[in-house]
Amino acid sequence: MLRRLILIVLLLTAALPGVAADYSDVYYDPAEPGWGVFLVQSNTFQFLAFYVYGPDSKPVWYTAQLTDDGSGTYTGGLYATTGTYFGSPWQGYAIATIGTASFKPTDAYGATLTYSLAGGPTVTKTVQRQTLTPFVLAGDYSGSIAGQISACTNPADNTATFRGRYNLAVTQVADQSVKLTFTYVDTANNGIVCTLDGPLTHRGRLYQVADAQYRCTTPGGRPTIATVTVNSLHPTGQGIEGRWVGTVDGGCQVSMHFAAVIN
Repeated sequence: MLRRLILIVLLLTAALPGVAADYSDVYYDPAEPGWGVFLVQSNTFQFLAFYVYGPDSKPVWYTAQLTDDGSGTYTGGLYATTGTYFGSPWQGYAIATIGTASFKPTDAYGATLTYSLAGGPTVTKTVQRQTLTPFVLAGDYSGSIAGQISACTNPADNTATFRGRYNLAVTQVADQSVKLTFTYVDTANNGIVCTLDGPLTHRGRLYQVADAQYRCTTPGGRPTIATVTVNSLHPTGQGIEGRWVGTVDGGCQVSMHFAAVIN
């Protein structure tokens, strides 16, 4: 019973069904600094603004409006816009379709970007989120969790759903490391404390902890210790959220998503 409780508490939520991953960020190829793409996403729609260069090596802007094609790749039209000189009163603009574009994520942090101009070249680039300055994650939060556990050697340890509430304390050393301490306060899990601790990798608007040490204890119980991967860790307008995956006792595979608001 105790072992099962420890396994259940490992669920800091599974990916929420029906909610598209958010790829909003600035993207570039670090081997080719000087050009890039701004991407803003609304559910399954993306707006891209390219800052690139024309045949005369002068700056040129294109935009794209892309929609998830059902496979996780975003595709749509590529446009060129002309308008009034910014120093003059605005008289309107003209927009022309000049080709197509696609954004195919390879993971949470990078993608294959392809755009084709009518009568011109097809360009394919491997791009990644461009990191700017460190985010502040440290603070005290309150949050809720939900998740699932699967593929356990003992099928009785599989859990389709879990719900709980916790207080979260986050300590951070700039872009170097982070420690998240979850203290559960709901009736079913009161007194259980779980920590995620490891080195930070900053990737645009997101952080990753590739080798996070996970430790979870119950009052008077044996701790569960595992190495997991934290993905998409980032501050929100009101708090913090992230995901992690890993394999724990009994071969159980855990996938989770946690979210909390600042106190």
